[in-house]
Amino acid sequence: MCKPKTRARFLLAVFCLTLFCFTGNAASVDAVPGPAAAAGDWWSPGDVDGRGDVTAMDARLALRASVDLENYAAGSAAFLAADTDADGEISAMDARRILRASVDLEDPYTWASARQPAQADAFKIGLIGPMTGAAAIYGNAVRKGAELAIRELNALGGVQLALQALDDSHDAEKATDAYARLSGWGMQALIGPVTTRPAIAVAERADEDGLFCLTPTASDASVIDRSENMYQVCFTDSGQGAACADYLAADPGRFSDSRIAVVYNNTDAYSMSIRDTFVREAAAKGLDIAYEGTFTNETANDFSVQLSDAKAAGANVLFLPIFYTEAAVILRQAHEMNYSPVCIGVDGMDGILTAEGFDPALAEGVMILFPFIEDAPGAQAFVSAYRQAYGGETPGMFSAYGYDAVYILYAALTKAGCTADMSASQICEALRAQMGSLGYDGLTGQDMRWDENGAVSKIPQMAVIRDGAYAAP
Repeated sequence: MCKPKTRARFLLAVFCLTLFCFTGNAASVDAVPGPAAAAGDWWSPGDVDGRGDVTAMDARLALRASVDLENYAAGSAAFLAADTDADGEISAMDARRILRASVDLEDPYTWASARQPAQADAFKIGLIGPMTGAAAIYGNAVRKGAELAIRELNALGGVQLALQALDDSHDAEKATDAYARLSGWGMQALIGPVTTRPAIAVAERADEDGLFCLTPTASDASVIDRSENMYQVCFTDSGQGAACADYLAADPGRFSDSRIAVVYNNTDAYSMSIRDTFVREAAAKGLDIAYEGTFTNETANDFSVQLSDAKAAGANVLFLPIFYTEAAVILRQAHEMNYSPVCIGVDGMDGILTAEGFDPALAEGVMILFPFIEDAPGAQAFVSAYRQAYGGETPGMFSAYGYDAVYILYAALTKAGCTADMSASQICEALRAQMGSLGYDGLTGQDMRWDENGAVSKIPQMAVIRDGAYAAP
């Protein structure tokens, strides 16, 4: 039996021959680059058709371009994606490299560094996140937000940043491999990793090397608890509970006389962590918890008992530290029993508007602790620039987190007086000395501050569901 790499190389050789034989038959090609391929300065290495991944079809399109059967304007997204070696032309070698990437023999994200101008005075910033696999939507969104921020900051002409983003496929081992490669490149600070397990794996290495890390979205408390050099842009899971209690207490005109019911999953660490902090903070602030109801993963399809008990207790606010799938059932059953409390949820409820079989009208008025609201004051310029950069694509919260992370790092570097000729450990020491006094107003929160453990505090931002969309309250 062939070893996997040997078999892959054999298939690669066979397919390359097939591709070369196929290039003369232009009429039989029905693949057309997707909308992202016309996005001007946006491109993703190897993704010639703009469909979000690197496949044999991308190699085929690049090969056709190399023999003038496809025509991509120089500088267009498709051209940049196909020109893997950045030599200004698309060749059969580019097609071969893309094909190797499609069978995991080459990493396309390392090609992106060839596009960046050589800058001896630029800080080298790494980014690690899932660019492929089931979690790719998160990593690519963070990367795009970070790239946009770096283009904006470099255009100012002051402190310059060079970014290299590597894929970890939401895998801890791949994340540490990516970290090692970025270290070889000369990385001086890291944005990421994007998800929790890779972030935990990288944090230990970063502490050993004295490297400053700012994760946009890895929210578990263990990410920062295990590291001296890791900071978060997002709330920790438990921090969401405190933020929701703060929000209720900060609006006495609306919530001072409220009786609150809490329904949570007592078999889920995420749900319990948020519930515990919320209840503790609510008690400290004098909020009235009238009822608590629990459920398990096995009983998450019927909440009639919990809702009946909450209604009987006179609860007019329903706090739901749960995921959208369970919340959809709760909202439907509450409607059926004519129970209409104000419902307040956390980021796990994002997705409820598109939940299968759920009527979005039932979520009208639901409030969710949400880090990024498209129509919030100050967000419009970012949304407009993002759409222009990425072919009309609308940014979500992960894009906003990536954007904020770069601006926070830039602010810290500037405040600390760092220069690009400093070592990573010198920069880390300088940044850590500044983070305790740094304040930042961003897309994902106002008055951001960091404690000595790396956790962020910020003014909680609620979104309300109005006419089937998230809006500012």
